[in-house]
Amino acid sequence: MTAVADPVLTEQRGRVLVVTLNRPERRNAIDEAAATAIGAALDDLDARDDLTIGVLTGAGGTFCAGMDLKAFLAGERPTVPGRGFAGIAERSSEKPLIAAVEGYALAGGFEIALACDLIVAAETATFGLPEVRRGLLAGAGGLFRLPERIPYHHAMELILTGDMLPAPRAAELGLVNRLVAEGAALESALELAERIAENAPLAVRGAKRVVAESRDWPMEEAFERQFPIYEPIRNSEDAREGARAFTEKRPPEWRGR
Repeated sequence: MTAVADPVLTEQRGRVLVVTLNRPERRNAIDEAAATAIGAALDDLDARDDLTIGVLTGAGGTFCAGMDLKAFLAGERPTVPGRGFAGIAERSSEKPLIAAVEGYALAGGFEIALACDLIVAAETATFGLPEVRRGLLAGAGGLFRLPERIPYHHAMELILTGDMLPAPRAAELGLVNRLVAEGAALESALELAERIAENAPLAVRGAKRVVAESRDWPMEEAFERQFPIYEPIRNSEDAREGARAFTEKRPPEWRGR
């Protein structure tokens, strides 16, 4: 009897957790098992003090083709309670995530990338929300995240036509942080992740939280709402270590507390 491969693989590289969608025969489409495994990987990333950041990628030269329609027709719901579609759409990790995109990031696959904090893409990668062509809506965050990331009218055109967005054009619109040669997305994403992981883990996590939550803060309340996030970090051992390391002209030794 042939063993079934794990739908998601995880690997620790220093302070970086690499999460790989591992259903290349289905272009890494998301079924229930994959969604559950992604959610578990993000839980692990958040819980571990030895990890600062995650990189999400796909096996077999493609990122993700979205929801597995065969599994959907069989009655599966590829969602995780509290996290939503693919274990990420409604609630991502508390720590930063980089999407390393090769090949296609379509429909729910594009929405997974949009749920990440940074995107590194190969020049040959393609993004798209083709749901309207199938009588559906992009219900996993694409309809409100894409207009936040690129100009409104460009987002509306992509959403209403279902047209594809080549990675070079996505980079021109500011959606992609780094555009790299085909096959180099994961390597480049890891280089970026390692740069981020050199910084204080509490500060990195807190910075993501403020940026994510402050979108809804009235400006007159912003500093007050930031305070309970900022103050514990300001009083942390790592903050003192950062100051000492600077004055002593040496690399800091972070403890995450």
